[in-house]
Order: sequence, then C-alpha cells, then structure tokens
Amino acid sequence: MAKPLNIHVGIGGWTYAPWRNNFYPEGWPQARELEYAASRLSAIEINGTYYSTQKPASFAKWRDATPERFMFSLKAPRHATNRRVLAEAGESIERFVGSGIAELGHKLGPIVWQFAPTKHFEPQDFGAFLTLLPREVGGLTLRHAMEVRHASFMCADYLALVRRHRVATVFTDSNEHPSFADLTGDFVYARLMRAEAGLKHGYAPKALDQWAAAAREWAAGGEPVGLPRAGESAARTKPCDVFVYFINGAKERAPAAALFLIERLA
Repeated sequence: MAKPLNIHVGIGGWTYAPWRNNFYPEGWPQARELEYAASRLSAIEINGTYYSTQKPASFAKWRDATPERFMFSLKAPRHATNRRVLAEAGESIERFVGSGIAELGHKLGPIVWQFAPTKHFEPQDFGAFLTLLPREVGGLTLRHAMEVRHASFMCADYLALVRRHRVATVFTDSNEHPSFADLTGDFVYARLMRAEAGLKHGYAPKALDQWAAAAREWAAGGEPVGLPRAGESAARTKPCDVFVYFINGAKERAPAAALFLIERLA
C-alpha cells in the first residue's frame, strides 16, 4: 500500500558525501544521486536557493529527473530574510520568484522563508513583508512557510497575522530554535532535527511511529496532541498537504529516518 498522497517525506538536498556510504548504492554515479533519492523519497528541500540564484535550466533538469508525484520545497534566498527591515525585501523576493522556479511545474512545493535567530517579531515590519509575497508565478499557486527562529514570535499577535495572510509556520522540532506547532496556513511543514548518529534510523522506532501518527492527523485536518503550541488551537476540518523533512541533527541518518517514516505511513 502506498503512503497517503498528501503526505510528502524527504530530506534536505541530495548531495552529501556520508550518504554515499549508507544510502546511495556503492558506485552509484554522483550525477544521478537526485534520480536515486527521488525514487525512494517523495520530497526534497532545496537549500542551494538560500545561498545563490539558480538557473531556469537547473529547475527544469530537476523536474525531469524526478517521478511524477515528487515535490520540491525551496528555501528562499537569505538576502530576502536576513535584513534589518523586512519591508525592503521586495526586490530580492521578486528576483527569486522570477528566477525560474516555475520550471518545476506541478512539482513546486512550498517556499520556506527562514529568518535569523536574532530576528525579533516586529508586527508592522513583518506584516509589510508578508504583503510582498506573491501568490502565483507562471500560473502556479505559491505556498509560503515562515520559519521563525526567535521566541518573540511565539505570541498571539504573530499567529493572528500569519493566519490573516494564510501562510504556514514551520514546525521546527529542535532544542536550538523555538518549537511550536500552531497551524496557520492551509498546509503543514515540519522540519525534524533531533536525529542521533547512534541510532540506525536516527530516531527510535517508537518516535518515528509517533511522527507517522502525527503526519496522518495533520493530513486528515486535525492537530496532533502533545506538540508544543504558542496559542489556541485552530479550528480545522479539511484534509491538507503535509511536508515532513528530516534535516540537520545527525544528517547522515536523515535518509534512513525518512525511509522508515514512509514505510510506517504505508
């Protein structure tokens, strides 16, 4: 049985030397690592877009190298988010959205806007930033997820603001960054960062079973119990897309964790 179509599970990127010891088959060509990863996983978060502008031809190549139902999430460029005044990010946002991301077609997943740990929540400036985010490009609907990394965002005013703009908030399961699972958009984006090198799958089987149950609950339109929140529960009844990425932590274990979770979801 296949996993639910609206739950996408993956890792960050596909080029990482230690994965050639425990994920990619021995001798597998590096030029075909995306092809192999996409045959086992259902999504990848592209981190290269955070550091530099990619070419339209690259997005088209990645699109053509992956299965029909595969999805790519994109980290938005740091030039848009790592600035003192977010309201001045319009040019950077426009340049990124127009850089060729539409070449991914229906494989274009959410765009993640990651903010610095030192960036405080300033309602007026953050609200101005949200108004700059385009809703579509090349006929494709854009979905935006805010990854905020300062505790000042864990408040009712922030939740009300992003819910008004209908953008998601990344649930970052980590000890290093604020971790709150409040639902603010029409999809769920989780970045799981607690993998341990000493565990075969990065996580204990029981923990991965719990994440599988959480993913099913999210996908069905509910909210899993036991996760930290910054405010009141949001009333939801409709099924939604769920993106779960194993990223950071013991990165060498990320593919094993993702594969285990996909197996549990089946």
